[in-house]
Amino acid sequence: MSTPTVLLVHGAFADGSSWSRVIARLQAEGVTAQALANPLRGLTHDGEYVADAASQVDGPVVLVGHSYGGPVITYAGSKAPNVTALVLVASFGVDHGQSAVGSVAGFAEPELNDALEPHTFPGGDSPELYIQREKFRSVFAADLPDEETALLAVSQRPLALAGLEQVLEVPPAWKTLPTWFAVATQDHAIDPDAQRAAAVRLGATTVEIEGSHAIALSQPDAVAALVLAAVRAQS
Repeated sequence: MSTPTVLLVHGAFADGSSWSRVIARLQAEGVTAQALANPLRGLTHDGEYVADAASQVDGPVVLVGHSYGGPVITYAGSKAPNVTALVLVASFGVDHGQSAVGSVAGFAEPELNDALEPHTFPGGDSPELYIQREKFRSVFAADLPDEETALLAVSQRPLALAGLEQVLEVPPAWKTLPTWFAVATQDHAIDPDAQRAAAVRLGATTVEIEGSHAIALSQPDAVAALVLAAVRAQS
């Protein structure tokens, strides 16, 4: 099999640049990698978008999803026939008929829950969500420098609430594809124990990385190493 292309899918409150440090490390290892622009409008919509992008790649694809991007690649990997593996990073782990919110029910509520700021948007049946700027660093990226998180706070991309509440309407790709999972042990957006439970439920090869929700930026060596393990297992 040829070396897969890596498509990286960001989650809420971030954009494709959140993968920049991981991409640099993948490219240094000769791996073709691209960050996709996740629409953040709803699980089905976003999953179809990523599946369509993946299906247009010539050859096998490894999908990598951070946070809400994890459910998105769980959807997309079941629709794009050339996807060969999944890597979830500080993510929700959803099953068929389950939403991101539902997947963490019963676990400790993270700091994120009290930091969300709803806004209306045209054509939206539900609000879109931001993290309050003054709480962004603590919630999302406490292990990054203040100057960097100040910029991230004012450039965050909002997530439509539907993205968290919509259930997965297709069979989850992790039931048929090899899956890797990075647990962020200092995460204030998704409870680390919820991540651990998700990794077990998905049957994933799991690593624990000491870092915030933004481990792709704060711990890019460790995240890139996990992605490379998935790529090399498919090569």
